[in-house]
Amino acid sequence: MLVAFNSLPDHARVWIYPSNRPFLEEEIEPLQSRIKEFLSQWTAHNQVLEASFELPYKRFIVIGLNQEVVQASGCSIDASVRFIQELEKQFEVVLLDKMNVTFKQGNFLAHKPLQDFVKMAKAKSISKETVVFNNLVDNMADYKQFWEVPAGESWHHRFIK
Repeated sequence: MLVAFNSLPDHARVWIYPSNRPFLEEEIEPLQSRIKEFLSQWTAHNQVLEASFELPYKRFIVIGLNQEVVQASGCSIDASVRFIQELEKQFEVVLLDKMNVTFKQGNFLAHKPLQDFVKMAKAKSISKETVVFNNLVDNMADYKQFWEVPAGESWHHRFIK
């Protein structure tokens, strides 16, 4: 069951899928339609899941799930990953590669392989103050508070001297 994203409780589970490029204006509506359709039919053991999504910066797909109503199952999570893989093909983007880092450079978002991010850190092109997106957060409270943070306050800090 599709609900408003901001109605999900702080303990709701979240999955964050960063895109290797911004979604184009003409892709937003078809992308939203596909996600709404999937989430409206998403189930676990034949029970409808209470879920929602948002597309921050037109660069990420964030899916939230209220597990207080119905818990996600292995099969339902597998179904969501297959769905994300379909989106990758349809929109020709990379969403599942966890070895990439997205961060702010001025008014722009950069998306780099982790090894390039490490090289930039060594070259002092990025600092502890560089805003990074911590896509490892897994609930709404952490998403709201710790998703978009200075690198010095994230797991990224280990690469910055």
